[in-house]
Amino acid sequence: MNPKNDVLVEVKNLKMYFPVLKGILRRRVADVKAVDDISFTIRKGETLGLVGESGCGKTTTGRCVLRLYRPTAGSILFEGKELANLPGRKVKPFRRRMSLIFQDPYGSLNPRQSAGSIVGEPLKIHHIVDSSEYQDRVDELFRTVRLDPSMTDRVPHEFSGGQRQRIGIARALAAEPAFVICDEPISSLDVSIQAQIINLMQELQAQLGLTFLFIAHDLSVVRHISDRVAVMYLGHIVEITDSKTLYDNPLHPYTKALLSAVPIPDPFVEEKRERIILAGDVPSPVNPPPGCNFHPRCPVAIAECSQTVPPLRAIRADHEVACIRV
Repeated sequence: MNPKNDVLVEVKNLKMYFPVLKGILRRRVADVKAVDDISFTIRKGETLGLVGESGCGKTTTGRCVLRLYRPTAGSILFEGKELANLPGRKVKPFRRRMSLIFQDPYGSLNPRQSAGSIVGEPLKIHHIVDSSEYQDRVDELFRTVRLDPSMTDRVPHEFSGGQRQRIGIARALAAEPAFVICDEPISSLDVSIQAQIINLMQELQAQLGLTFLFIAHDLSVVRHISDRVAVMYLGHIVEITDSKTLYDNPLHPYTKALLSAVPIPDPFVEEKRERIILAGDVPSPVNPPPGCNFHPRCPVAIAECSQTVPPLRAIRADHEVACIRV
């Protein structure tokens, strides 16, 4: 294990509940438990992949860590400083050290702004450069993401999807952050462009010493880019370990089911391997099942699974699983 001072982000018992309001008086009748008591760490310079089905709480987790949402409960330590309960005005100094690459390169760029002003906006907000250095810094950011600085005057609709995502990456890097949350940054791009963006991100990570939280659906992409992987299901982390171990020896039944759905480019291996089909649908986060959230769909569940909430526990060095059957 790396020493404690190598940890950049430490999340402890994080919860994010959204109220369900009803009636004219808008009474709170329930909570959507989007993130329900999760803990993890991210070490300096590494990429932690966060995977799971739609609606499991991946994006909400990222937004809580950035403090775009104020968590319902729990602790978020960034560079040793507590962020969870800070008022908004005191979060701003930390925002320069953290950044976000959005999922949608079409919706995340203001169509009325030029590409140069979009990339340069963080420079103005955080007062990073003076007016004489501003344009040089914007041009440098364009070159960093392999775009021609002559395109700074163009507006977003004049760029392709891959070029727009490069603009989004340049904007995320403008304030020279230490930590970047990548919220499914390639899911809306063509497959041929996805590889280019992933390779660019890996080059920038090595060049600038960045730390990534990489949120994704595509498990093959996560395997390629991540050092460690955390698997989420209905607001809980069910397994977390290094990338190789997770793909070679998954222990949680949900992780095994997810990996069984990833196609293997070998027809002989693909024909022989077992495909795990989960019964039913993901339960509602408003009314999750008792005990282990996964037990109604789990192929190895026993009676105790519906009564006990399994803690995330270490099975071996750097491999944690939340399952009483493991």
